[in-house]
Amino acid sequence: MIKLENIGITFHPGTPDENTALKNINLEINQGDFITVIGSNGAGKSTLYNIIAGTLSPSKGKILLSMPESNGKTTERDITNDAEHKRAAYIGRIFQNPLLGTAGKMSLEDNMIICSSKGWKGLKISLNKKKREEFKKQLQQLNMGLENRLSDNVEQFSGGQRQALTLLMAVLSKPAILLLDEHTAALDPTNAALIMELTRKFAKEYNLTVMMVTHNMQQALDYGNRLLMMDAGEIILDISGEEKQKLTLDDLAMRFKEIKKHSMTNDQMALQ
Repeated sequence: MIKLENIGITFHPGTPDENTALKNINLEINQGDFITVIGSNGAGKSTLYNIIAGTLSPSKGKILLSMPESNGKTTERDITNDAEHKRAAYIGRIFQNPLLGTAGKMSLEDNMIICSSKGWKGLKISLNKKKREEFKKQLQQLNMGLENRLSDNVEQFSGGQRQALTLLMAVLSKPAILLLDEHTAALDPTNAALIMELTRKFAKEYNLTVMMVTHNMQQALDYGNRLLMMDAGEIILDISGEEKQKLTLDDLAMRFKEIKKHSMTNDQMALQ
């Protein structure tokens, strides 16, 4: 699906501010994976997210994308140098700020038509009764009554409603991978729980491939089939399946301490 090979990135190389944010990342993201990514501030979570999205370019390594073709075959291509706007055609993103994923000054139906047509082309032609009925059916999945507010400007909606709408539009665009950057962090607990359940529902029903960055360790345990823990620009833990299902918060904390202790011991030996 998506493969990262020996990815590294160094900011401000050759200066006193030099910082290696990612070190030799090797990661294979499979079709249907729901990966949660945790780690302390500065661990490299957001950098990894931005490398995949194309916001940042790696200093070394390459990114490969495998996608099915209309003939049933799967082709792999190198997207390392693809620009962010080009990757947007197959990579969906949702940010912390619920205002970033929708156009507030535009109506709900206009937001939906842009999503469905991936641009303005054909907007007036496509926006008809049949299309509105289709949008209503899609919006009913949110259980927020938004199917009855197609003509309302999105800026009138709450943060939770806008984030739910952003999630739905991202899903309907059928991305190769959906990247979630702490997409419930700015919401109150009730709306955060609602968005997380919608995320779980859509991931399953649409067979989405998802990578979710979070600081919430309980969310990381409760959602998805795979968990990555990052520290100092490296993936130090990659757990999936039954092993992940059995994990507790205490287990996770203990593993982090053990890995850090082992890493520090190796560093000390290397200096001797």
